[in-house]
Amino acid sequence: MLRCLGIRVEAREPAPSSGLLVCNHLSYLDVLVLAALTPVLFVAKSEVRGWPILGWFARLGGTIFVQRDRRSPAVQSAQQIEAALRTGVVVVLFAEGTSSGGETVLPFKSALLEPATRSSHALTAGLLQYYLPGGSVSEEVCYWKDMTLVPHLINLMGKRGVRASVRFATLRGGSANRKELARQLHSEVLKLREAPAMRAFEFANGH
Repeated sequence: MLRCLGIRVEAREPAPSSGLLVCNHLSYLDVLVLAALTPVLFVAKSEVRGWPILGWFARLGGTIFVQRDRRSPAVQSAQQIEAALRTGVVVVLFAEGTSSGGETVLPFKSALLEPATRSSHALTAGLLQYYLPGGSVSEEVCYWKDMTLVPHLINLMGKRGVRASVRFATLRGGSANRKELARQLHSEVLKLREAPAMRAFEFANGH
């Protein structure tokens, strides 16, 4: 799908091979980009299940669907995350709880981080960014606000030169308190965003 869309992926560090990967969230493209780098399972909001094409791929890929506004399903999802982590697979969590236009990284929600506080699973922070020459990343690549999937995807398919950049940082000594762990992971993502290479990437992107 990335080839069809003409999107090139750049990763400065090797992707993790196991554990929980916590990333910022910009677009439905995030799923394609990370899945192209390493075999992963995603945690996604339940609405994604019904999306055209992407929802079908999500179901085939074993995505863990979460109803974020209800506590009992969230507890069940945390148990599913724990079970997946025990198999040695990489589980991807977009901890902002929603996507954004990329100008900032929203605070991380902690509800689904409980499995990471009770075990020795590897923890990795990930930063996703996009570059679109002659266009607006916020409006034409990022998928957020009240955007509609099909028109957004059709417009994106007409773009050329889209690049995705991914950086990873291993979190060592993560807190056993899930709220503190959320702050630690958020801080790691911000550090990646402020790294010289990423600042140059943002400058080229017009941010």
